[in-house]
Amino acid sequence: GILIYEKWMDDHRDEQREDGMLPAIIPTSGWGYTWGNGVDWTSSMVLVPWNVYKFYGDKQILEENYGSMKRYVNKIKSVAKENLTDWGLGDWIPIKSKSSLEFTSSVFYYTDALILSKTAKLLGKENDAVEFNLLAEEIKLAINKKYFDRENNRYTSGTQTEMSMALFSGIVPEGEIQLVADKLAKSVIENNTTLDVGLLGSKTILNALSQNGYADLAFELVSSKEFPSWGYWIANGATTLYENWELSADKNASLNHIMFGEIGAWYYKALGGINIDEKQPGFKNTLLQPHFVKGLEDFKASHKGPYGTLVSEWKRLGETVVYTVVIPSNSSAELGFDVAVKQVKLKGQNGVLDLSFPIQLESGKYEFTIE
Repeated sequence: GILIYEKWMDDHRDEQREDGMLPAIIPTSGWGYTWGNGVDWTSSMVLVPWNVYKFYGDKQILEENYGSMKRYVNKIKSVAKENLTDWGLGDWIPIKSKSSLEFTSSVFYYTDALILSKTAKLLGKENDAVEFNLLAEEIKLAINKKYFDRENNRYTSGTQTEMSMALFSGIVPEGEIQLVADKLAKSVIENNTTLDVGLLGSKTILNALSQNGYADLAFELVSSKEFPSWGYWIANGATTLYENWELSADKNASLNHIMFGEIGAWYYKALGGINIDEKQPGFKNTLLQPHFVKGLEDFKASHKGPYGTLVSEWKRLGETVVYTVVIPSNSSAELGFDVAVKQVKLKGQNGVLDLSFPIQLESGKYEFTIE
């Protein structure tokens, strides 16, 4: 699987112009450099190598692409004004609310600069690491200064996309994160507990909710059988991911499109609780935080990583949840739970585990009873 991404990154480098510009579709096959390319779409130049590194712990893809990643971020820098940019397609095919293009593109610009700085550090390029970390901080400050309404704990006009992108990207000031998350949750509920996002928001809305105490609400959005939702598609016979939320959309729309595909990753991250530890990537250490959401009786996720297959599985038994986890050999995990958990018992041990810190797990199989 990994070689597919390496090959695609070769294509990125082939298509990249001297000034760092990329086309919207790679290989471009005639789509050209004037439509659709911008900070949101073509950030794949930075996001893909970084994610492959996180999943496999191998720096090679970062080494191969570092020059192009840097040229690309410098290209954005050349078109940005006062650390903000409106270069991009924006929150493509929104359901109803339109989000600020400058806000969404600037959030991607921040993410790219931050990843570039982390990559530079990993590759021993200290000067670049400092330079791009400083750039990321300046972008974050500029976004917050222009778009964060502190009094009302909201970003821009407060769309689901704007609020969830702010939370997911990490631009929200430390002390305000929960307030912004609460505001987002409230607006989702006020919108009849339905999605109101375009493509960019579909990537961030579920994560922003489940990472900040609202996993139940995120699951409600996912499983709703009403328009618009992944559950709505399934209720209407879908077995693949569509390009449009609407089933009556133009016949030319694709019926097999990864566009709203974050749902798959979210099942692993939120319900399975399987999260990558950036400090020990490639599942050397896994950060486990499963959410036992209301409306689901049992759930199982397994991921085959470099050290073997990691399993995270839970089922309800009356008032308790039995949680089973398998950590592959030569790797470890940190297990944490939602604040709502009262006590955790490990099968075969008498004592109740202390919940004030993540439970450290070495390789092996564990069974917990959770109240």
